[in-house]
Amino acid sequence: MTKKATSVDEQIAKLRDRGMDLDLEENKIKEILLDIGYYRLGFYWHPFEKDSDHNFFEGTKISDVIELYYLDVDLRYLLIKYINRLELNFRTNLIYWTSRYYNDNPIWYSDSTVMDAEYLKDIKSHYNKNFIRKNIQINRHHIKYPDDKFAPCWKTFEYYTFGSIVKVYENILDQGVRKEICLQYNLKKPHILQNLLDTLVFVRNGCAHSGVIFDLHIDEGVKEPPGVKFNKDYGHNLDAAIKALLYLLTNISTNRKLDLETKLAKLFNKYEDNKVVKEVIEKKLGYSYDA
Repeated sequence: MTKKATSVDEQIAKLRDRGMDLDLEENKIKEILLDIGYYRLGFYWHPFEKDSDHNFFEGTKISDVIELYYLDVDLRYLLIKYINRLELNFRTNLIYWTSRYYNDNPIWYSDSTVMDAEYLKDIKSHYNKNFIRKNIQINRHHIKYPDDKFAPCWKTFEYYTFGSIVKVYENILDQGVRKEICLQYNLKKPHILQNLLDTLVFVRNGCAHSGVIFDLHIDEGVKEPPGVKFNKDYGHNLDAAIKALLYLLTNISTNRKLDLETKLAKLFNKYEDNKVVKEVIEKKLGYSYDA
């Protein structure tokens, strides 16, 4: 180990030595460092570093770093609200349409004729005694029906994460069932819906765990939904994921889609006069003020 913990005073001196303009009162800077943390703030001053020694470009202000930090915070809160709206709708569609195909089998998600074998290998690792015990409706079901290995999907999926229900969709064997569900979002190819959902699970998890999202990189890339054009034809940044979310929301509730568009524009416009933060929004996040 070559690193050691440093005091707030040492951290301030280090930032000054590296060329940062400490344009806030020192007591305020100390408050910020003790609240957010030197290491975490490093993710937000990283775009302003000019070399591998972590020196800053001339004119880099700590106030701009803090602005970028709070942009990220506000963006996380905003996106998770609307991704949760999508999660609820997708769960409902998954349960409804698949259960219509297998209407005599309420635990179709555990059936080898319905689900991929690899998925079924893992089902008992999460649907176990602990899962039953901690989820009240599942527990009540098994008390009432002690011979049942699993509860019906409409009960069980209420306790699944967004990622878990997307994984269920991914592993349904019948492509006709998968297509019926993706048609609810005006998509004809299940793999396109799968890609959009996987992307938004990734974004949602970043938001839920207070991850840094302004420069999120989506390795697989987001596939363009019908009628959607990504800025600079680039599908690996947060803006592409946001466009995927807006597309899916359009097929759930036009009002929710318009709400999100309006709130995003309002949030980004707060920084339109801040040249430094605006440049980060455009280059890292991928948002276009001219679109």
